Amino acid sequence: MIYIIRNKQQFGPYDEQTLLSYVNSGQILLCDKAKDANSTEETTVRVLLERNGLRANVSHGGNLLSQLKKIGSELIIPIDSFQKKKWISDKTLLILAAIGLFPSVLSFMPIGGYLVFYLVSLYFAVIWGMFFFSFFKTPQVTIKTTVLVFFLTQFFVFLIWDILGIPSLNPFMYMTNLGIPLSLIGFILGVGVPEELGKAIPVYIIARKAKEPLIPQTLVYYGLMSGIAFGVFEGVQYQMTVNKELDYTSAFLYNIARLTSLPFLHAIWCGIAGYFIAFASLYPKYRRSLYFLSIAIPALLHGIYDTFCGSGLGSLIALPVTFVGVILLMTYLKQGVDYQSKLRI
Repeated sequence: MIYIIRNKQQFGPYDEQTLLSYVNSGQILLCDKAKDANSTEETTVRVLLERNGLRANVSHGGNLLSQLKKIGSELIIPIDSFQKKKWISDKTLLILAAIGLFPSVLSFMPIGGYLVFYLVSLYFAVIWGMFFFSFFKTPQVTIKTTVLVFFLTQFFVFLIWDILGIPSLNPFMYMTNLGIPLSLIGFILGVGVPEELGKAIPVYIIARKAKEPLIPQTLVYYGLMSGIAFGVFEGVQYQMTVNKELDYTSAFLYNIARLTSLPFLHAIWCGIAGYFIAFASLYPKYRRSLYFLSIAIPALLHGIYDTFCGSGLGSLIALPVTFVGVILLMTYLKQGVDYQSKLRI
């Protein structure tokens, strides 16, 4: 005698011939869980039938045409569902379709040059944004502010870097071409500080204009989004200039990196900035040191990475630094409650 187990419910027991008839009629499946009445071992109907020397032969419900007729056209072309627009309610599938098909749509558009690089970078930024929204959003997070942060960051970066050219006036920029330790100082103060400060501007504005105390994770999220936005801007710049001068394989690799890993790094560093900006807002009597840390820590990580990422041996330092940033942010978020308790004293 054999018991059938389906959806955690037990049916039977059935003798082997009765079970075989149910299988042949399609009422019980060969892959259904089953066990012998004299055993506690769970296996499948197929195995138990084979042990008893029985072979299933599931009957067909007529020929191909009669089966299609029985199935009906609604299963193949659900006209009623289309007319009632039921498919619109499945937002998840629509979002996946938009993400999956966007590059194909882009390939049919009569565009080129800078706009292509920007739209492709924007595409990857949206994917990162959805990932961050899923994992880091809080009840204080809004889509409207998220979009504002994304485009405000690019506006500030474009204004400060391309229009005003302020970073080029930084004297430490000229130290980046010198040997270590001067190049390290140059990358920290000439690259890290201005870039991290530029990314953090929208986060500072959000904290300043907040109508309620914002928890650290909220500003970490907006920091992540601002970092991704900066990564889009910088990625397009590099793809239009530096990467074009590389050989095909290197250009391909670095273009992918500029769309994925490097924007992620910018996001992590700015997420750290958002963490300390949140604490500066919550505990204003410590704001000087917390604002300092909001730029100093990301700039230090940024500068060390930039100093050593360009050489083979240097990657032994640069690569661990990328993980250090992620681990730091994770640790900050985990110890946030304890840290707040300390600052309340």
